[in-house]
Amino acid sequence: MKLNKLKNKKILILGLGIEGMDTLKFLRKSFPQKVIAIGDKLRFNQLNSEAQTIIKKDKKLRLHLGESYLGFLKYYDVIIKTPGIPPKVLKPFLEKGQKITSQTEIFFNNCKGKIIGITATKGKSTTASLIYEILKKNKLKAYLVGNIGKPMLSLLSSDKKENVYVCELSSHQLVSLKKSPDIAVFLNIYSEHLDYYENFKQYLSAKSNITKHQGKNDYLVFNSKNKLINQVAKKSKAQKIPISSVKIKRIETLLKGEFNVENIKAAIAATRLFKIKDKDILKAIKTFKPLAHRLECIGTYKGIKFYNDALSTVPEATIAALDALGNNVETIFLGGLDRGIDFKGLAKRILKSRIKVLILFPDTGGKIYKQIVELDKNSKFKAIMVLNMKDGVKLAYEHTKKGKICLLSTASPSFSLFKDYKEKGNLFKKYVKLYGR
Repeated sequence: MKLNKLKNKKILILGLGIEGMDTLKFLRKSFPQKVIAIGDKLRFNQLNSEAQTIIKKDKKLRLHLGESYLGFLKYYDVIIKTPGIPPKVLKPFLEKGQKITSQTEIFFNNCKGKIIGITATKGKSTTASLIYEILKKNKLKAYLVGNIGKPMLSLLSSDKKENVYVCELSSHQLVSLKKSPDIAVFLNIYSEHLDYYENFKQYLSAKSNITKHQGKNDYLVFNSKNKLINQVAKKSKAQKIPISSVKIKRIETLLKGEFNVENIKAAIAATRLFKIKDKDILKAIKTFKPLAHRLECIGTYKGIKFYNDALSTVPEATIAALDALGNNVETIFLGGLDRGIDFKGLAKRILKSRIKVLILFPDTGGKIYKQIVELDKNSKFKAIMVLNMKDGVKLAYEHTKKGKICLLSTASPSFSLFKDYKEKGNLFKKYVKLYGR
């Protein structure tokens, strides 16, 4: 949506997290005298201190806070929704003719620079960060924005044609997008976020917006080995670059695993479009450090090597972690929030491994173990259910031999016991180091 079309509209910003507050700051700067409404399910005293301060100072805000906040949607022409609020939640409160948009869509429609958009169920943060590092080290005016970087709208005031915005895009950011990036990167897709979408088809449809609105002058870097992504690519009008077509003789990298080779190749394909020489691309890749909570080596303590893969929230990611680390994994942490995902493939992979100890979190820890036992009643794993990270790590030290690996890769979201994957990963690191003294 173009900014000039917002000038005379009744606007409601829905959701006052980092992105929502950034949207408010941007709109207030663009329209100093405009009355802007903000809505959130939290009451004023539950908002963070920055939000409270901004709201107190802004005398032209209309507030809709607390449990009944959605009841006010019908009074507004344009609703700028935060990604975390599912579209299905809004449906009962909407009237005909209302426009639902997002910070991402507003940025895309008003940006002068070039946008590289990266999406996937897993690997998008690493790939986006890698693309950004390659561009930055080769003197391009690159910015990392979106799901991993800065909120986008804050950068529009300094936007220039020569700027390059590397944008990690979640399905929630893509779901209502009517404009696709200049360069789209689509890495993989697995069953995820089925509590947000009505079904997997809807999730795939959201992801497909990364390329749906591209034209013949745009580019799509895609995983041609994935049947679903191939089908999406066939419908795209963009110039297509399969990741498998990227040929590099030797890649020196600190990133582990075959899945990261795919991420690296995608980054190479995207950055080659900026006429950067391969030797300069590979130089940046060589020094790129793995991101936290993504197969992150914490170190060796009491002879045991610990890996934090807290962001592995689907079975496929945990399988990839096991493939990357090999047969030295002896202890693994599994389980978390149950989103109805099938764990049969993971159970088969664990049975093929040399894992001996399963440290299990509710809700899905027991479900994964049950699946393992159903496949092989003679399996002899030591399976231990725990209710907190402290106990889990203590048990890992007691049951993992020296020279072996202990891996946190739960194959499930964190929310049964933890605030998010960062809290889970940070607690794992904290207690590994505490008991490793």
